[in-house]
Amino acid sequence: MAHSHSPDHHHEPDNRHGKAFAIGIALNVVFVVVEVIYGMLANSSALLADAGHNASDVLSLVFAWTAAWMATIKPTGKYTYGLRKTTILVSILNALLLFGAVGFIAWDAIGKIQNPEPVAGTQVMIVAGIGVVINTITALLFMKGQKEDLNIKGAFLHMAADASVSLGVVIAGLLISYTGALWIDPLTSFVIIAVVLWGTWKLFTDSLRLALDAVPNHIKVEEVRTFLEAQKGVINVHDLHIWAMSTTKVALTAHLIMPGGNNDAFLARLQHDLEHRFGIGHTTFQIEKEQVEANCSTDC
Repeated sequence: MAHSHSPDHHHEPDNRHGKAFAIGIALNVVFVVVEVIYGMLANSSALLADAGHNASDVLSLVFAWTAAWMATIKPTGKYTYGLRKTTILVSILNALLLFGAVGFIAWDAIGKIQNPEPVAGTQVMIVAGIGVVINTITALLFMKGQKEDLNIKGAFLHMAADASVSLGVVIAGLLISYTGALWIDPLTSFVIIAVVLWGTWKLFTDSLRLALDAVPNHIKVEEVRTFLEAQKGVINVHDLHIWAMSTTKVALTAHLIMPGGNNDAFLARLQHDLEHRFGIGHTTFQIEKEQVEANCSTDC
């Protein structure tokens, strides 16, 4: 029986989005302060709700940036895989922060329904309009990276949703100015809640699945198994495991039954194909020359 391990070189997490994070955080911190001040001056539940949402997003950007940096730390001591998994844990934390923001938004909106108060529609429109611009710029900074990294995708979705929410607040301010209907303000807050929950729930469930070592969504286990079994000399595959080491890196281990044995060229080609076809860059194989009874469950 022989073991083979692939070199750990597939798309290492890096901090190449550091500039995007810095710009996004700075812009949003300034905007949150402006929103809170004018939200209180204009007595706008929708504006304060948007400020609460943006504040949680500032924290999410800080956490995502920190996790991206921690993922670059080399394996040491007891952390033999390094700290890559922090990118997944931070994605869960970001989702929980957004759920908390939803609670704050709902509480404030319910209070405004029970006790309607005048709202300065024009001020609401101006401030929210600034938010549309800032959040759109920030989202564009993460547009490219969100296709490769769940952590970056979370930042992109947050900012894109914020731009949409701010646009909704602009429309609400316009309607309030023309109609004088105070219920429009808290109603907009509930629309914001729906938007936030819709995007956050998927981020939360995807991140939780990765934290529990589930197979990443973009990989089909049976397709990988079929590919391995189709390799020349392989008569069976068992103990196949695929999991996410981080939001960008996927690992695989498998036992290959090969009566004729293998050579380095076979393993090198197999590892290359798994990386480029399935995006699995960290692979470990155990080659067995004889069929043995596998001591495993449904993954064999």
